[in-house]
Amino acid sequence: MTEPLTRSPILKRLSDLEVLISDGGTGTYLQSQGLEPGGCPEEFNASHPEVIRGMARAYFDAGSDMVLTNSFGGSYFMLKKYGYAEHIAEFNRLAAEHALSQAPPNHYVIGSVGPTGEFLEPLGPVSVEEMSQAFGEQICALREGGVDGIIIETMTALEEATLAVRVAKENTDLPVIATMVFDKGPRGFFTMMGVTPQMAVTGLQEAGADVVGANCGNGIDGMVELAAEFRQATNAHLLIHSNAGIPRLESGEVIYPESADYMVEGFSKLAELGVQIIGGCCGTGPEHILALHQALRK
Repeated sequence: MTEPLTRSPILKRLSDLEVLISDGGTGTYLQSQGLEPGGCPEEFNASHPEVIRGMARAYFDAGSDMVLTNSFGGSYFMLKKYGYAEHIAEFNRLAAEHALSQAPPNHYVIGSVGPTGEFLEPLGPVSVEEMSQAFGEQICALREGGVDGIIIETMTALEEATLAVRVAKENTDLPVIATMVFDKGPRGFFTMMGVTPQMAVTGLQEAGADVVGANCGNGIDGMVELAAEFRQATNAHLLIHSNAGIPRLESGEVIYPESADYMVEGFSKLAELGVQIIGGCCGTGPEHILALHQALRK
């Protein structure tokens, strides 16, 4: 067995006003490595461990201070759709272990927890107890795998997001990051469930989130605008993960239009706004993170 890696506490580094570089899109990377459309990304933790380890290594090599685990859809409600409900603990633990095996000293692995795809009662059929159990099972498996923190990400419903944050706080002593997805309409930024940035900040922090922010849904220019609203609403530590633009279909292929060179100026603006964890989401890859690293570490 190797000696455990020595990693400085994330929150201490954020409190010291460091800017940390996160990773890029997980799904985008896995699709480039053979994940078929409609396939289960989390199953790759068991069947393609070399791909998952290679993804973490590619992002760390590009300059990421932290990478997310391949566990976004690792809850009971998501995995049962693929027929893998009996593999929740295995897939999440492996996701953590594979990424950690590639982490240099003072670098971090953050356990990714995405939406369950279900609605809480009375809007949907799932009780608070059932959803809490699903989040708890996934988060505990990630904790056992050795993650340095938990990120509750890509949320649209504040009730689900705050429930996940509370479950993470109750079951671990790890830092908890929470992000939501916003679209801009005539009246400004809202999630699909009508949550504003101010509502998100207030609710997520009250639930116990140590870092708040947004991911997905927008290209870099939209994310800079959204980050400014977050910064006006709170002095808390912020995370922004930007898409590489809005995807479009070309000859049957999904194309994200924003290159690494295009996104660099926006990445720098995020840092100027006081966003302390910056990374990519859908459409971004190691080349985007390398450009981010070069821009911020000059």
